[in-house]
Amino acid sequence: MEFCPKCGKVMVLKKKSSNSTLVCPKCGYEKKAEEVIVTNLVKRRSRPNLVMIESEEEKVLPTTTDVVCPRCGNREAYWWSIQTRAADEPMTLFFRCTKCNHTWREYG
Repeated sequence: MEFCPKCGKVMVLKKKSSNSTLVCPKCGYEKKAEEVIVTNLVKRRSRPNLVMIESEEEKVLPTTTDVVCPRCGNREAYWWSIQTRAADEPMTLFFRCTKCNHTWREYG
C-alpha cells in the first residue's frame, strides 16, 4: 500500500499494457510501480463478514513454527489475523500449512 506524497490518499494500481502505475484517485499523481504484489480478497457467501486472503505469492505472508497442522502434522504455517467478531473481542488468527495448504483458524 502506497500513499500519495502530495495529498496523502491511498494510491490505486492501474495496469497499462506491460507496466504498472500507481495513481492517486484524488489529485491524479502518478508513480511507476516498481514491485507490485497482487492480493485478492474473496468474500465467502456462507459468512459475509469473513474475508479470506488468497495471495499469488504466499511468501509475502509471515510464517510461524509455533503451530502444528491438524491435517499433516507439519510444524510450519503462514499466518494472518482478521477482526471477525466485535471490536472489543480479540482478533481471529488464520493459519495455512506450508506443506499441504490446509487452512484453519484459532480464536484469540
